[in-house]
Amino acid sequence: MDDYITTRQAAEKWGVTLRCVQAYLKNSRINGAVRFGRDWMIPRNTERPSDLRIKSGRYINISKKKNDEETDSIKKSEH
Repeated sequence: MDDYITTRQAAEKWGVTLRCVQAYLKNSRINGAVRFGRDWMIPRNTERPSDLRIKSGRYINISKKKNDEETDSIKKSEH
């Protein structure tokens, strides 16, 4: 078992939270991970999966922007 590390060890190694590692596992983003009962073992030499979250800020406040557009279109139709 020296070829594998636990989810907690992977989180420490990669500098992320345990929950983040669990999310990687849930989404099948860690190649070679093996489940033993309810525990996961991750190959020691596995690199951290890339972060797929949107960092551009492009979608921030999208619901507010959508509501503003709907309000504008209603105002235009009333005139």
